[in-house]
Amino acid sequence: MQLGGTGQHMSSPKIICQDVASSPPDVATRISERSCCLERSRLPAVRSLPKQLGNSQLMETGDGVPVSSRVSSKIQQLLNTLKRPKRPPLREFFVDDFEELLEAVQQPDPNQPRPEGSRTRPVRGEPLNAVGNWPLSLEASLQRWGTTASRMPCLTGLDTAGKPVCTLTYGKLWSRGIKLAFTLLNKIGSKQEAPLRPGDKVALVYPNNDPTSFIVAFYGCLLAELVPVPIEVPLTRKDAGSQQIGFLLGSCCISVALTSDACYKGLPKMATGDIAQFKGWPKLTWFVAESRNIAKPSKEWCPNIRKADHSIAYIEYKTSKEGSVMGITVTRLAMLTHCQAITQACNYIEGETLVNVLDFKKDVGLWHGIFASVMNMMHVICIPYSLMKVNPVSWIQKVYAYKARVACVKSRDMHWALVAHRDQRDIGFGSLRMLIVADGANPWSISSCDAFLNVFQSKGLQPEVICPCASSAEVLTLAIRRPCEDGAPLPAGRGVLSMNALSHGVIRVDSEDKLSALTVQDVGNVIPGAVVCVVQPEGVPHLCQSDEVGELCVSSPCTGTSYYGLSGITKSTFEVYPVDGSGCPSSDFPFVRSGLLGFIGPGGLVFVVGKMDGLMVVATRRHNADDVVATALAVEPMKFVYRGRRLIQYTKLAFTAWRSFQQTHYQRPLWVESTCQRHASASSRARCTLAMCSCALTHVSPNLPKPRQKQPEVGPASVMVGNLVAGKRIAQASGRDLGQLDDTEQAKKNLFLSEVLQWRTQSTPEHMLFILLNSRGVVSCSVTCAQLHRRAERVASALQERGRISPGDHVALVYPPGIDLVAAFYGCLYAGCVPVTIRPPHPQNIPSTLPTVKMIVEVSRAVFLLTTQGTLKLLRSKEAGNAVDMKSWPPMLDTDDLPRRRPALLHVADSPDSLAYLDFSVSTTGMLAGVKMSHTATSALCRAMKLQCELYPSREIAICLDPYCGLGFVLWCLSSVYSGHQSILIPPAELETNVGLWLTAVSQHRVRDTFCSYSVMELCTKGLGSQTEALKARGVDLGRVRTCVVVAEERPRIALTQSFAKLFKDLGLHPRAISTAFGCRVNLAICLLGTAGPDPTTVYVDMRALRHDRVRLVERGSPHSLPLMESGKILPGIRIIIVNAENKGPLGDSHLGEIWVNSPHNASGYYTLYGDESLHSDHFNARLSFGDTQTIWARTGYLGFLRRTDLTDASGERHDALYVVGSLDETLELRGMRYHPIDIETSVLRAHKHIAEW
Repeated sequence: MQLGGTGQHMSSPKIICQDVASSPPDVATRISERSCCLERSRLPAVRSLPKQLGNSQLMETGDGVPVSSRVSSKIQQLLNTLKRPKRPPLREFFVDDFEELLEAVQQPDPNQPRPEGSRTRPVRGEPLNAVGNWPLSLEASLQRWGTTASRMPCLTGLDTAGKPVCTLTYGKLWSRGIKLAFTLLNKIGSKQEAPLRPGDKVALVYPNNDPTSFIVAFYGCLLAELVPVPIEVPLTRKDAGSQQIGFLLGSCCISVALTSDACYKGLPKMATGDIAQFKGWPKLTWFVAESRNIAKPSKEWCPNIRKADHSIAYIEYKTSKEGSVMGITVTRLAMLTHCQAITQACNYIEGETLVNVLDFKKDVGLWHGIFASVMNMMHVICIPYSLMKVNPVSWIQKVYAYKARVACVKSRDMHWALVAHRDQRDIGFGSLRMLIVADGANPWSISSCDAFLNVFQSKGLQPEVICPCASSAEVLTLAIRRPCEDGAPLPAGRGVLSMNALSHGVIRVDSEDKLSALTVQDVGNVIPGAVVCVVQPEGVPHLCQSDEVGELCVSSPCTGTSYYGLSGITKSTFEVYPVDGSGCPSSDFPFVRSGLLGFIGPGGLVFVVGKMDGLMVVATRRHNADDVVATALAVEPMKFVYRGRRLIQYTKLAFTAWRSFQQTHYQRPLWVESTCQRHASASSRARCTLAMCSCALTHVSPNLPKPRQKQPEVGPASVMVGNLVAGKRIAQASGRDLGQLDDTEQAKKNLFLSEVLQWRTQSTPEHMLFILLNSRGVVSCSVTCAQLHRRAERVASALQERGRISPGDHVALVYPPGIDLVAAFYGCLYAGCVPVTIRPPHPQNIPSTLPTVKMIVEVSRAVFLLTTQGTLKLLRSKEAGNAVDMKSWPPMLDTDDLPRRRPALLHVADSPDSLAYLDFSVSTTGMLAGVKMSHTATSALCRAMKLQCELYPSREIAICLDPYCGLGFVLWCLSSVYSGHQSILIPPAELETNVGLWLTAVSQHRVRDTFCSYSVMELCTKGLGSQTEALKARGVDLGRVRTCVVVAEERPRIALTQSFAKLFKDLGLHPRAISTAFGCRVNLAICLLGTAGPDPTTVYVDMRALRHDRVRLVERGSPHSLPLMESGKILPGIRIIIVNAENKGPLGDSHLGEIWVNSPHNASGYYTLYGDESLHSDHFNARLSFGDTQTIWARTGYLGFLRRTDLTDASGERHDALYVVGSLDETLELRGMRYHPIDIETSVLRAHKHIAEW
């Protein structure tokens, strides 16, 4: 390959235009009559041609295609008017500087940095070494190892517990591949369908937990000379991503899809049992490539093991930022050469073990785990993503167990391992020589690498082991860092760059202490046999200067060749000829664009600072989605933003940028940088990470609201008088009166729940109280009143005899969801103990879940622990001993086989205000909080729910909730005993096995009232959305459902509830049956829509006014409108008032404020470890500063407002609707305005695709 200029000057294009008349032409005249003839020599391939203006005026059609034509001035004026955006509406709270915005758009900064370095030249990687016994193709390598080393392990798949499911040897891979190849060429197809022929394309549809079936199918296609096209498993029939993949399958003329038996059973099916036709997909013949379906080849048939050539080997799909799917073709010669290049770069040898955490169907996981491993007879351990979710350190454990030499991971896997590890003993990196970081090209991966090294360096991890790499689907592997030899110094592959300069595409060194600086690491040297250059990302591909950021291009025999069926963009991507400063091509060979933005550093090290797909242009400056993540990580890498979801957990990212109105466009970066420094000290107190930088801005709008002006001189009395003068009532409401107890409840008056159970045992001993269903929908356990009473007596007797506890001691109940938990709870009440329900640790993720159990046991001061036999073995296992200190557990007892003994005396509480149980849960800000519930509050809560939902002994309700805290615990354990109704208990974990369990149980038992959570509803929406016809065919009928209540401590999710109602409307579910409930820590149940009352209402408020703590109702579809649904009907005995959170004064109707509640079932207070409850006493004993100052209220900590509607309730009075906006502790107050994280997350979902997918 010869590089450098050719020495010939390129002639400029010759444009010959016909003479046009001066008068306006007829619009019906053909454009060809006035077309221009263009004669030019061979020009470098560019992405967008510059607009050439002749004597005619340039106009664009509706599709953006430039058309040479002349138009009249009136038509041009009309077009300019239509192109101009409308003026922003609703200017009540904003300053309209729209004209200034138009003037500031696309104005270049005269002080912007410009490149000053010399013109770069292509950088060549080390040459490929000549190997004497290198196979002629990948199939030939498989034949060699399948015949000479048939017993050597090739690939091992793991289940969700981390245990090996199947170990595939090279002999089995070779024999199964031959059988599958013979079957595909001779047994597939019918008389009406043409059989498969060499060169045909075949889709491979395999899940990420079945690598053994995939590798057999892939090599079977190669042996049959077919072209495999690996794709993802389609989720639903109408999935947008699946539709785009369907377009790719159609363009490839694919008619056969290979899959596994487990995947085939999980695909959506029609009523006839056949696979449903996915939207946008061609008609496919689904073939299960299992051993029972493949035939043994005849003796005269053998696969054609040919030399690698330029025919297509496989097609790898890629999704662009617009969402379209493109297929990238890779030839057999490129696949073989790429295996040789990465083998030489990684120094692979025969018999090594590789742990692969990546997706084995594409990218680095495919190249190393499927190709290079077979080429070098390596043993691959595939870690499925389902195992990583329950045990993030599983890949580290397998490296230690298998003495692996190489591991392929992403930076997120390293980050999750850091969060989940708890000083485990069965981990070590002494055998690891190379840790390939597949997304090391991302600038923010350096923080995960550094943190991972700092933590695990004591476990044998060496700094030179971490090897980031850069790759893309077009160029395959571009660069990879090589592990250093023993004693060799590490190369300086780290730089601190100015993000302000990067936004202009210029490299400037900055200091690391600045928040506007970006630290990047190198991704090693160029892959062997390749040549890399840096060109300008747009326009003519000029070579960049040495201090300029451009797109990395590769010229190598091991790259992709084209986008299948897309010749236009193929030429602009795979046939690029770089141009030097004089305008001459610098190479005779074409380069391939990688889609990566970066530069070549000292020593030929490659640095990547972003991707073309993540590029955003704002005010002539280029920003990248990766810069946003890197900036947020630089400010604070780990903070919780909303309900335990990490801000920087590669799933969602909230980023906010502000600017000052009084400063010019060129002064704003300096202002933002100073703002960052002022907020750096306050970031540790914030509830989430706020990243403010000068260049990584997704969108900066100059039409921002001015800071809200506080009015401290306006007191609560003035506000109240102002509301009265304006004719607005005070925002307070109350539920119906609890009333007097009827005759049937006189025996239960002022009794405790333990005495209620005894009373029911005497009056109705055979009445069924609880029914527990398993994953198959079969009743696994049921108890009557008498049976529950006897089981509770056994628990109480065991506590008194074995535990030797005293009345008032706390007992931890660590049970899975079931009736054993209910019996243990009432057994504690019989013995005079205070029960504390705790979720048991996950058996597949003990290191992460067991410390939480131990923390609650210690904080609650539990002196005894009750559990089942299976959970007890789990707590005493070796893995549990590695996570926590086994000696610090209190005495433990399993209650599975207790003797039939009755306690000597059933305890009776001294006072109704004494403690009944402790309710522990993780708050919305990620803090562990426990509240005290007295016997009086417990009985009052059960009575209020009975009156609201009309719960009587003849009723049946279905409960699919976690029974450990809040309203879920009350419904699971308390409500049935108090009201006497029958509860059908459905553990939510069973839905992971049978997603239709809840809806099927509701239909079979003809339940009219059911309770669930948002997670259950979301699981049914995603898992059953395409199976409504199948459910209807099985007789599932939801027409009898009267109320379906979603229990949560948050703002109602309108989109989810509406989707659920729309999906299951065909099953008879009425939309008005779905409602929500609201409760919090200080009061477990505030609102709950019962059987009688008006339907929940939905209003639309202005989000901009909401930031100022104002409520302004707007029409549906208005700009910046936010839908809010009523949180349910206020429970009997509850009084609610909306209060100003700062001055504690009452607010008027439709004013946003903190929700205060007065109720007989309020919690007594927080339970703290050190007994210091004075810090939170105001939460349960708050008083108004003006007005009714005698009533004691409890502060919920949630913002909301009351609105009196035109509807009437059952009593004939106008209905007061409560709308919950969000938690006060979660809000972000910036510039005097309040933002809710859920609104930020919703906005991020609509932002750039690459940010939303993290």
